[in-house]
This record gives sequence, C-alpha cells and structure tokens, in this order.
Amino acid sequence: MASAPAPSSALLELARRVLEIEADAVRGLIARLDQKFLDAVELIDRRKGRVVVSGMGKSGHIARKIASTLASTGTPAYFVHPAEASHGDLGMIAEGDVFIAISYSGTSDELLQIVPLVKRRGAKLISITGKSSSALAREADVHLDAAVAQEACPHNLAPTASTTAALALGDALAVALLDKRGFSADDFARSHPRGQLHRQALVHVADVMRKGENLPRVRIGARAKDAVAEISRGKLGMTAVLDADGMVRGIFTDGDLRRALEKGAYDDGTSVDRLMSAGPRTIRPEALAVEAVQIMEKHKVNQLLVVDARGALIGALNMHDLFRAKVI
Repeated sequence: MASAPAPSSALLELARRVLEIEADAVRGLIARLDQKFLDAVELIDRRKGRVVVSGMGKSGHIARKIASTLASTGTPAYFVHPAEASHGDLGMIAEGDVFIAISYSGTSDELLQIVPLVKRRGAKLISITGKSSSALAREADVHLDAAVAQEACPHNLAPTASTTAALALGDALAVALLDKRGFSADDFARSHPRGQLHRQALVHVADVMRKGENLPRVRIGARAKDAVAEISRGKLGMTAVLDADGMVRGIFTDGDLRRALEKGAYDDGTSVDRLMSAGPRTIRPEALAVEAVQIMEKHKVNQLLVVDARGALIGALNMHDLFRAKVI
C-alpha cells in the first residue's frame, strides 16, 4: 500500500538536504587531493595514446561525461562499456593508452574481469573508487579516492553523492590537464564549431570595435564643450583624448562630465585635459572580445579604447557592442 504523499514543505527540506550532502561530498574531496592526483595528471599527460574511461551503471554515465569533458578540453578520450569490452571492444584499447576505471565499490565484476587484459595490452590504469582497499584500487597504477560520508538517497542506497564526487574529480582532472597544456579559448572553439561557445571564443576585439568616422576623439587642449559634442556624436558615452600624433592620453566619459558638474568644475571653455581620466584602460585589436568583457567587469567601466602596439588609437567599443555581437 502506497504511503501518503509528503507535504510540500517536507519535500523542499529533503531537496535542500540532498544538495547539502552532495556539496559536502565535493568539499570532502578538496582536503584529500594529494600527490596521487598529480601522478594521475602526469600519467595522462605523458601518455602516447588516448584516454579510455569506463564504468558500469551510474558510474558508466559519469564515465561518459568525463570522457566527453576530457575530449573537449584537449585530452583525446572516449568511453568504453566494460561489458562490451569483454565482447570485442577491448580491441579499442592499445599500448600507450590510459584506462580510467570508475566504480564506487571498486568491486565491479565487469571492470575487474578486463583489468588484467587492459594491463596486458600495455595501458596504464587509473581507478576512481570510494574504497581505497578495494581490488580495483589495489590493481591501479594510480588510485583516486572519491569516498563520500553518505549518499543523498534517504536509504543511503541510490548512487547520488558518490556519482557527484566522481564527476567533480573527473572535472578537476580535465581542467588540470587543460591548464598544464596551455589549452586556450581558441583551442576550445575549434572543438566546438557550433553554438554560443564558438561565437564567444572566436570573436576578437577587431571584429566588434568602432573605427573610422564612428570613433569619437578630440585633441588635447580641446574645449569641454567640443568634447561633450563629440560624446553625443559618437554615441559611445565617451570620447578619446589624443595628442598630435594620435596617441591616447586620456578618455572623457559621461561619468567624468557628471562628476565635473557635481563639483562645479565644468565650464564650456574649460580644457578637456582638466576633466578627462588620464591613462585609461585599453586593449589590443587582436585580443578576444571576451577579454574586453573581463576588463570592463573587473574595472567597472563601460567603454574601452583599442590601441595598436605604439599606443595609437584605432578603435573603441562598449558593452552594447559586445551585446550586439552576442559575446555576452
């Protein structure tokens, strides 16, 4: 006979408890990361072949995700089902490969049956288990401890916190390898030729910046009145201030104008030199557009001047330009 459904408040409390348990499981991994993790990174980095990730049941789903993440971040990897490996797919594993076996108990029969064969083929073995004394952990060249205090399942049975921990550990491996190899945003884009990730990664400042007649600028010594008119004409909320050689000496923004008015420092005939912000933030045209976003967010500015190697003005952009380009 089915029990009465739990009230909504109890369900919310249970859901919060699930998230707390899973968050604690991931936090618990942090203190346990040690030389073994570095050994696993080094083993994968030195491999001559590919990374093969395997697991049964829920661990198999996690293994698929880890293999996908590794492959998209510069580490060639694929998933092999351990049961299928016993029926011919073992031929996909070769000398020079690294085999990552995922099993919380470390006693998965399907994995243990193929471990000797994997090693015989010359592949190295990394195990991710929750039991450091398990057979799979003992046979591994490197064992990564993914133990959790409890599952999020109220019966402590369904793989929940343990699969979250294994997935997080796999992500940590992939990102560490990405950083070790200097895998760049452009490299990432080449693995993601469709969609927003590609667009964000490949758009450069030169692709979205204003230039030519659309670029607001005045010379040092210009009257504040003329600088304000140039701000209005350019519709960027600012104008660059240049010397006689076209080199950037400052920027005069809507914010500078407002602050000058608040202080009573503005007069139509005042030199823009007295009101501008000297040494403004700049960026090069070959930089990625996402780098412009990072600079703007970090320094809380809405516009950036684009300069060449000499510091001469060649363009400008603001947040609206980046929105239109769908970079953000």
